[in-house]
This record gives sequence, C-alpha cells and structure tokens, in this order.
Amino acid sequence: MSIATPDPAALSAPALRRRIWGWWAFDWASQPYFTLCLTFVFGPYFAAVATESFMAQGLAEGVADARAQSLWSLGQTVSGVVIALCAPILGAFADNTGRRMPWIVVFSAFYVLGALGLWILLPDGSFLVGALIAFGIGIIGAEFTTIFTNSMLPELGDDGAIGRLSGNGFAWGYLGGVLALFIMLIFFAEGESGKTFVGLDPALGLDPAMREGTRFVGPFTALWYIVFMIPFFLWVREVPRTRTHARLSAALSQLWGTVKSLPRRRSLFAQLGSSMFYRDALNALYGFGGTYAVLVLNWSITQVGIFGIVGAITAALATWIGGKLDTAFGPKPVIIGSILVLIGVCGVVVGMSRDSLWGIALVEGSAVPDITFYICGALIGGAGGVLQSASRSMMCRHATAGRPTEAFGLYALSGKATAFLGPALIGVTTWATESARLGMIPLIGLFVLGLILITWVRPEGEARS
Repeated sequence: MSIATPDPAALSAPALRRRIWGWWAFDWASQPYFTLCLTFVFGPYFAAVATESFMAQGLAEGVADARAQSLWSLGQTVSGVVIALCAPILGAFADNTGRRMPWIVVFSAFYVLGALGLWILLPDGSFLVGALIAFGIGIIGAEFTTIFTNSMLPELGDDGAIGRLSGNGFAWGYLGGVLALFIMLIFFAEGESGKTFVGLDPALGLDPAMREGTRFVGPFTALWYIVFMIPFFLWVREVPRTRTHARLSAALSQLWGTVKSLPRRRSLFAQLGSSMFYRDALNALYGFGGTYAVLVLNWSITQVGIFGIVGAITAALATWIGGKLDTAFGPKPVIIGSILVLIGVCGVVVGMSRDSLWGIALVEGSAVPDITFYICGALIGGAGGVLQSASRSMMCRHATAGRPTEAFGLYALSGKATAFLGPALIGVTTWATESARLGMIPLIGLFVLGLILITWVRPEGEARS
C-alpha cells in the first residue's frame, strides 16, 4: 500500500503559512554549523592548531600545513561514509513507518552534542582527535536532520512554488549563518591581539590566551540551534501518513527495489549521479575554503570571518534571486550556471598564492590575493547557495509520490557516496605536492563530471512528467 503525499491545499491558509515559516526556521537554526563550525571559525582554528602541533613535532611549516589539511579531510571523509551508508536506509524506513519527526529529534541531539564537543580543542593541540570526532558527530546530526526536513518540501506547495520555497529557505539559512558569524566575530572570536574584531575582550570572561572565545563557537552553535528550532517544533506538524511496514527488512527491500529501478529511470539516475559529483566538490570547497585562507594566504581567524560574512550575505541574496529564477525557468539551467561559476572560481584559487596570480608576480605585501579571494568568497557563497537550492527543487521533481524521504535519502547518498572523494583527493594531492593550494585541483574535475551528467536530466523532472 502506498502513502499519499499530503495536499498543501488541504491545510488552511494560516496553518500552511505557519508550516512554511516553521520549515524555514530549520534552515535558520541549522546553517551556523556549516558557516561557523565547518568553514569560517572552527575549521580554520582546527587547521591552525593542528599545524602548530605538527610544527612542534619538527615538521617544516609547508609540510605541517599539508598534514593539518589531510587530517581535517580525514574527519570529513569518515563522517561522509557514515552518512552515505545510513541515509537511504533511514529514509526508506521513515517512509514505511510514516514518521519523520522522531528522527529529527534524535539527530538534533547529535547536532547539539557534537557542537558542544568542539570546546575541548585546546590551543596546544590537546584533544585534537577528540574534537575531530565531536565535529563528525555534529555534522552527521546536521546532515541527517536535513534529509528529513527536505522530504517535507513537496508538502508545502506545488511545482510552481517549490523553487521559490527552497530558495527562500536557503536565503533564511544564510542570513542566520551570517548573523551568527557577526555575533561570534564581534563578541567572542579573538584575533592574535586577544581582542575581537571590534577590539573587545571576549564576552562572558572567556580567556583569550586559551582561545576560549574561538572555542566557544561550539557551545554557541548548539545554543543557537536549540533556540531557533522552537518554531519548527511548534509549527511543523507531521501530516498523518499511512503506515505500511514497521520492519527494517521491509524498508531495505523497498529501497533495493528503488535502487534496481534507477538504470531504467534515466533522468533520476543522471540527477543523482550529477549531484554526487558537484555537491561533493562544493562541500569540499566549503570545508577547505577557510583552511585554504589560513594555510595559503596566512589569514587570521578574523579575516576568515569577514570572508565568511561576504560569502554568506551574497549567498542569502543569490538564493532568494535563484528561487525566483528556478520558478521562472526551472532548476536545470540554474544548476548549470552555478556549476560554471564555481569551476571558474576553482581555477582562480588554484592559480593564486601570496606572491603571485597564475604566474604573474605580485609586489611584496600586495592586497591583490586578499581582494581576489574575497571576490571568490562572494561567488562561492552565491553560486553554492543557488546550486544547493535548485538541486533540492530538482529532487522534488524526481521524488516518487508518497516516498519523499526515501528519495531524499538517496539524494543524501548521492551527495555522500563519494563524500570521501573530494576531501580524500585534496588530502592526497596536498600530500603529494606538499602544497595546500595545488591540493584544490581535483575539485575542478568533480564539477566538470557533474556538468556532463546533468545533460541527461529532464528539466521538468521525472515523477511529474
């Protein structure tokens, strides 16, 4: 027996409006883990601490930089494998039981506990591995809750509204991320002087000598999530869904049937394959953008934070516009345009160092690399946000009626099946070249593969064709 997808028209206008705002609240609440912890505060802090730790062991600075980046990539690789293996199974099981909210609660706990654990990374490198494990737990929680909330998108509107709703959700998420980043930079994250970006001592009596202001990014992110998930849990009620099978074996059987059908469903197969590569590249670009700035351009945490603000503001504006373009032209051309922009950005990043830009020598102390990377940050934020929003919209057009969570579980699998590939390729290339800059080269190839595969995706999708 199938599970019917709830009709948005069946809800009263106020109830649907609250449901949409509650759904958007999840993006606002969850985005700081990616903005603050993955990319702009904890990631660079982890890289700096790891580098100093390796240098204390006698390694040269360049080699220590490479080792630090490789360790960071290992953490993302392991968590990505866990997500890839479990996401489609959990999605199928949730569809069979007709329940998603309990899973959102469970993995929200993962998010909060993982974020809190980031506090333990001391400046001398103590608990380096423990903090990496905590980060992995948090990112698993963030990714799994996203699977279940994404699967609610088809219930919020028809095909004409999905692109706009997805884009607005990402826009709210990026606005939440940039506000959280502002708060961290102004009141907590200390620079080399021990002061915050505006010259204040870290708030709450946090000790700058122990980098407590920067380490507070974990507890702050956890608290942010707890507070701003309240509207989600108050306003988003699961629409009653028919329960089919409660056994895990039944979910596995259903999932296996769906997987076997993929070669016959060319558009869905191509969409999953394409997104597998371009989202892997994008996530690696997010994950290593801040560490690149620290290791290649020698930026401070404050500079990285400003870079993050530029990217997040651009992302919020771009995803809002991208949602309108998605509604007007469909998600496919929006995805293609975003990938082309990101390929160009990667080309610039690979060819840039503190002293030169694609072989053209720069005068000592030139601001060209800094200005160029700020522009790259704006483009990464804008194109990356639009790419994610349009991809979510495209997946809704391919989701089988009544089984949206399984579809988004497969979508998570496609995004994580090779999640180890981007970080691993960066790690291997960085190790082989002993250059954090050249380590970014593989991302260009991953974006190109995604661009090639998307040519087989139907613009109108499959399930609704």
